[in-house]
Amino acid sequence: MKKSIFKKVLCLVLMGCMLTAVLAGCGGGKQGGGDADQTDFLIVGGMSTLSSGYDSNPVLEKLASDAGVTIEWDLMSDSLGEKVGVLIGGQQLPDAFIAVNFSQNDINEYGQDETFIDLTPYITPEVMPNLSKILDENPEIRSAITMADGKIYGLPSGELMGTAAIGAENDLSIYAIPEFSMINKTWLDELGLAVPTNLTELHDALVAFKENDMATRSGNAVGSTIPMSTGFDQWCWGQEIFYSGFGFTNFTSDVCADLVANADGTVEFVSATDKYRDAITYFSDWYKEGLMDLEMFSQSSSQLISKVSQGRVGVTTWWYIEEIAGEHADDFVFLPPLDGPVGTKYEGTHNITLRSAPAVTSGNLNITSACGNPELLLKYFDQWYDPEVVMQLQYGPIDVYFTSQDENGMWKSITDDEAKEKFGKTAGELKGQYEVYGPRLILPEYYNNVFELEERAVVRLQDLENSWMPYVTSMAAYPNDVTFTNDELDVISRYKADFTSQVAEYEGTWLKNGGPTDDEWNAYVTMLRDNCGMDKLLQVYQDAYDRYMAASK
Repeated sequence: MKKSIFKKVLCLVLMGCMLTAVLAGCGGGKQGGGDADQTDFLIVGGMSTLSSGYDSNPVLEKLASDAGVTIEWDLMSDSLGEKVGVLIGGQQLPDAFIAVNFSQNDINEYGQDETFIDLTPYITPEVMPNLSKILDENPEIRSAITMADGKIYGLPSGELMGTAAIGAENDLSIYAIPEFSMINKTWLDELGLAVPTNLTELHDALVAFKENDMATRSGNAVGSTIPMSTGFDQWCWGQEIFYSGFGFTNFTSDVCADLVANADGTVEFVSATDKYRDAITYFSDWYKEGLMDLEMFSQSSSQLISKVSQGRVGVTTWWYIEEIAGEHADDFVFLPPLDGPVGTKYEGTHNITLRSAPAVTSGNLNITSACGNPELLLKYFDQWYDPEVVMQLQYGPIDVYFTSQDENGMWKSITDDEAKEKFGKTAGELKGQYEVYGPRLILPEYYNNVFELEERAVVRLQDLENSWMPYVTSMAAYPNDVTFTNDELDVISRYKADFTSQVAEYEGTWLKNGGPTDDEWNAYVTMLRDNCGMDKLLQVYQDAYDRYMAASK
């Protein structure tokens, strides 16, 4: 089993004579617990570089007073890994670690060697009523923080912004479809063309854009028209949304880029399927025709924005139209997910592979075996899961960041002008000063009944619900917060990076140079299986997914 990053750091530190001095600077720590009357707690961890510190934070002061505890905060914004490694390796443990962002590997390891205690016995309505209610109503969060041994070694953290915040029946993460495709409708109108509904129609429109050199309408040089410009396999500005006409979109993922979940509960690497091969072969013809930007493999996002905002591009992808198109934003409309090419077996096919929300993590509040009174400390942290409390931990205190409530009781945040006039700071700077890192859960419904969602997020969610969801045929999405055993993490560590890089390399080569021959495709799949551990990786992801789904039920 691999050593964690913190233990690797420790090995280097212990080679010198630093340990005693470092530990003295940390207040000495503890060796074991057992003091059920303990009310004073030492917590070590991270904080924002913009933070003014937690000792003077009015929200934290009130929470500590209400719980009857005293917290000694030992926090830093850098060199955190080194210090944590020293403390854990020397068994000079604080009562808890906060905002360290321990990896799953670390959490598994420190849970099994009893550095971290199992919190399951304390997550009850009597000790943690707020968190218990959340987990009962959101079993997927319980799944996300339950390790493979069935235990919970850390409290959940995450911001779950989804379409429920705008009143949608099905809550879909704002990140579910990262790429929104868009087309220059002004150009279409001038050419007498309708907004395409399938890839054949889009191909014909791109040809028309190129042949008529439409960029000259905006004062650009002759020959400067780029029919379609995107990045290559980029987060919100790649080309993958156009693969929907072949039944999938392999969006960049925090789990594995080409891993998709199917409606029947199975998972697969789409990059080894016939539909993937067909899509790459089809779009290689577009690239050869000059319809796709020849610089798509090398350009930066700022270069893409520059091209679109100059009025040179007919089709592109981005998070918002306004952000990428600038003064030409009114020229563009969303291009819906397109059906497959006319006359092929994909005619009438479209599907977007949904992406799940950012992971709910359990590495931002972990109680150690040195804590003598975990029950009291967890009662204190349970307050952090009250909606109005987490609101203030995320942004700032009531009467500072939040100025008033509307007629429905929704808190309204301070504006930049108000913040500058009252505090000499922008609202963002004010948030940075008061933001508290650690176990925070912001649920979608909070945006409906606790505090207002920022305006741009509302627009993005409305676009997602109204313009894109009607084209989604499967709601399955591989969770970003599945948990893995240490053995599974070893498999991922061994194979994932090479698998991902090989897939990307071959995809780029085939897009530029033509799709694979039968021999090339067979050699590619064999290489992924024999050299890149594809079957081993797939088994790991399937087993983890099965456990996650079982725990959710």
